[in-house]
Amino acid sequence: MNRSQLHEMDARALVHQQSNLDDHQRNGAVLIERGEGIRVWDIEGREYIEAMAGLWSASLGFSEPRLAEAAYAQMLKLPFYHTFFSKGHGPAVELADKLLSLAPVPMARVLFQCSGSEANDTAIKLAWYYNAIRGKPEKRKLIGRMRGYHGNTVATASLSGQPHMYAGFGLPLPGFLHTENPNYYRFAQEGESEEAFSARMAQALEDLILAEGADTIAAMFLEPVQGGGGAITPPRGYFELIQPILKRHDILLCVDEVICGFGRTGALWGCETYGIKPDMISCAKQLSASYQPISALMINEPIFEAMVEASRRNGSFGHGYTYGGHPVPCAVALEVLKIYEERDILGHVQAVSPVFLGALEALRDHPLVGDVRGVGLIAGVELVRDKATKAPFPAHVQAGPTVERACLENGLIVRAIGDRIAFTPPLIITADEIAEMVRRFRLGLDAALGQIDKALAA
Repeated sequence: MNRSQLHEMDARALVHQQSNLDDHQRNGAVLIERGEGIRVWDIEGREYIEAMAGLWSASLGFSEPRLAEAAYAQMLKLPFYHTFFSKGHGPAVELADKLLSLAPVPMARVLFQCSGSEANDTAIKLAWYYNAIRGKPEKRKLIGRMRGYHGNTVATASLSGQPHMYAGFGLPLPGFLHTENPNYYRFAQEGESEEAFSARMAQALEDLILAEGADTIAAMFLEPVQGGGGAITPPRGYFELIQPILKRHDILLCVDEVICGFGRTGALWGCETYGIKPDMISCAKQLSASYQPISALMINEPIFEAMVEASRRNGSFGHGYTYGGHPVPCAVALEVLKIYEERDILGHVQAVSPVFLGALEALRDHPLVGDVRGVGLIAGVELVRDKATKAPFPAHVQAGPTVERACLENGLIVRAIGDRIAFTPPLIITADEIAEMVRRFRLGLDAALGQIDKALAA
């Protein structure tokens, strides 16, 4: 099939997720044909550095043969089996055991799903299940954060603090609460230190809990770094202050490690980077380097004990997914974890992180750049109209999308989240590749500057 036919077929057949469908109808899609290392090529033959690792997730790049071989070997041996009805298979058992050995705090069991959305949806159900079995069924409300992101199911979209995911869908559902977005650069008061800002964020959380009633709240969900909010790193002292509040009010802490897990922050887990001690941990994306769809939810002992007690009372545990714990993704994930250890991917991230962050920091001299913040190999660059006042661009200017398009034209795939540009390159990126990535980004910023100035003048 030729390129023209593919584009025509795409236009009439495929709905592109999280896309402006009106814009897509007019401008079409970039269709990617192949990948190698940190680069991908579209069907027109154009080459791009994939600075988002696809969707924050292709940690080992786009051409790791060992993962293809692991998938093929497992498909020849056992192409499918499930984990329902006290049945299972070796890859799921081995992967669950491996994850428990790697957990940042003691965990008791693992449930497998196919996506981060499903893992977080499962965590929501278990928060309700746990409280019901211990005689507190009224504890059902859930707290997320503004600009947080936890998935696209009805429940996880409600939990996410993303207004564009509510519009037209009748969301969020009742009982889903949202506390402040801890974006220090954007929301700190004049002269307020990071520690003071964190204290204000913590007080806002406690005020919300007290207003709603702690006896009605089941859990809080959070990301160590807010990915879908624009790669927002937490202010100093934030997690140290909010965790005691949740403990004091008997509210579960569920940490979404879907983006941060497996080295993204410079530690194996974002929980380790920021000293977080969760009751449940969801992970996905880099678990299989995104070569196969798989996610995992790890739960602590009290939650598992409640689940066993529920079966004593009610019979079967009424939850599961046909493809949860599918043997092929489990086999690939096991191979990924071996590669992480054998190649010391974590050590590599720690070595190149200062190069990555330093190269982006050097862009503060650009007229469009107001702030740069990151950790490990995740960073957000905030675009502003006025550096001194932090004044944002008017919405109609579309500064972020303009920069994203200009970067694409210069062979760089980044993600505009409002007027923040997110970077999460594959964990295998080298210092030389970082230099080239940032060179292309500066070209994109330069090209976008004139377009943005014209939009402001119009």
